[in-house]
Amino acid sequence: MSGPIQQRDAECEDELLAGVEAREGRRTTVGGLAVKRVLPTKGRRTVGAWCFVDLAGPEDAENPDPMEVGPHPHIGLSTVTWLLEGEAVHTDSLGTEQLIRPGQLNLMTAGHGIAHAELAAEPPFRGVQMWVAQPEATRHGESRFAHHEELPRLDLDHAEGLVFVGAMLDATSPAETDTELVGVDLQLRRGITVLPTRTGFEHAVVPLDGRIKVGPEVVEPGWLALVPGGVDELPIEASDAGARALLLGGEPLGERVQMWWNFVARDRDEITAAYEEWRDRTDRFGEVSSSLERIEAPRPPWLPDED
Repeated sequence: MSGPIQQRDAECEDELLAGVEAREGRRTTVGGLAVKRVLPTKGRRTVGAWCFVDLAGPEDAENPDPMEVGPHPHIGLSTVTWLLEGEAVHTDSLGTEQLIRPGQLNLMTAGHGIAHAELAAEPPFRGVQMWVAQPEATRHGESRFAHHEELPRLDLDHAEGLVFVGAMLDATSPAETDTELVGVDLQLRRGITVLPTRTGFEHAVVPLDGRIKVGPEVVEPGWLALVPGGVDELPIEASDAGARALLLGGEPLGERVQMWWNFVARDRDEITAAYEEWRDRTDRFGEVSSSLERIEAPRPPWLPDED
């Protein structure tokens, strides 16, 4: 039997690590599937350019809710789909139809506008849906999609990693991103793993299985550990074998984003325009070949009521 992880240290030797913050996610639903949303969180919209992290998985192992997310639009972001269990089929308005399995990456970039749908193909379904805000230089550009079946692995003390975005040590993901990012899936063994992190990055650790200690903070699935910039060695401690977590990070975006529904923009006017074009079925987002019902956008709360 493993011993308990000690709670927050009274004094932390490293002042930077003393700034690690633990935040609890909030429960919501997407396409009828229960999720825990850990980013954005109160007072913090982005970690690097990462702006959205949902943890999705069956709470009822015998009768899990299916993931059925009908056609819906996006602007100004890239979706990063990472499965932990099961399979899913992605379809989009570029004509893509792609099956994804655990250990594979789907990366869809919206630019000026794209629409897509997601359907779980093999229960039980469990995964992480993440968004990355596009910078000003690319967010009005063309949309694109990439699927990567083979991703690099790395060996660390008491851990193994799968690098799905960016690079760590000599492992570099083939995924192309619009900003400097890192995303690593960590399979942790009992003990302390020291991650070599970039001092110019902001980082967050997202537990997937088991309670872990990030610097001085203890976090568990459904929580997020925010790591301040300037840290070049990040200790993560697992008291049980089989713990698992994501490390997400990147250069500070340096742009204030405004998020509403499925849109990432800079102001309400951009969001209003996207809402109206999806409502009016213009050519901006294209058509998705899907048997699932199209998802209509809720009316933005800042618009006056229709007569």
